[in-house]
Amino acid sequence: MLTIVVSSLSGGQGKTTVSMLLGLLLSHRGHSTLLIDADPQHNLTDWLGLDLEQNSPTLLECIKSSVELEDCIYPLTMNENLFLIPSDDQLDNVQDYLANSGIGAMVLKRRLEPIAKTFEFCVIDAPPQRSQICMTVIGAGNVVVIPAEASVKGYGSLIRTIDLMSNLQGVGATQAQTIGIIPFRDRWIGANQSQESRSAIEGMKEEVGEELVLPSIRESERYKQAINQQKTLSALGYPDLEYPLEVLLEKIELIKQDK
Repeated sequence: MLTIVVSSLSGGQGKTTVSMLLGLLLSHRGHSTLLIDADPQHNLTDWLGLDLEQNSPTLLECIKSSVELEDCIYPLTMNENLFLIPSDDQLDNVQDYLANSGIGAMVLKRRLEPIAKTFEFCVIDAPPQRSQICMTVIGAGNVVVIPAEASVKGYGSLIRTIDLMSNLQGVGATQAQTIGIIPFRDRWIGANQSQESRSAIEGMKEEVGEELVLPSIRESERYKQAINQQKTLSALGYPDLEYPLEVLLEKIELIKQDK
């Protein structure tokens, strides 16, 4: 199983959008794919339409190992290859558990080991805060994708995320490597890119190297439409808007072949 962490240390950077659309794309390609909602705001769980009953097992129980891992995994109706470990408001309660475990950054990786041969891919939607949950999510990853809004705020989020990655790598808490930066909400007016978007993306390229910055996700209501209908952009007739995810998918599939 190749575990892909989608992380960015600010809200509104496109993490859940990338996580969901990448999961849909992988599953439609025939890959068995597990999505994990690691954000206490649980947007991914809500967007995927999973209506949890009271006391249903979630990522909280998975991390604490208070139930069998299989009980935390839910099949999704839109594709037989797609599954979800959901979250809810209670996920915040796991912070102290991780902090007191002594190996917080390694906990989720260990919890997922029993299903390493069950799924081909795992995509984790990380929380936007520098928290114990965020650190255990990055610790569980093989690779990291960083969406960053094409703005001053997005550039700052990218810098903070890279800094956290460097710190965790420096103490041996993760071996995950960043494989792509996806500029998000790239604003264009007709054929002209906005000055803010152009400057932000150029800054990202200077910071991490041009080869790491993938094609941008443009500002478009079509992405929201795909999420609301739980469909790929190609299925809705907008394959050109899916191009950034296709480029990312090609990188992921190559890494999986070499793994």
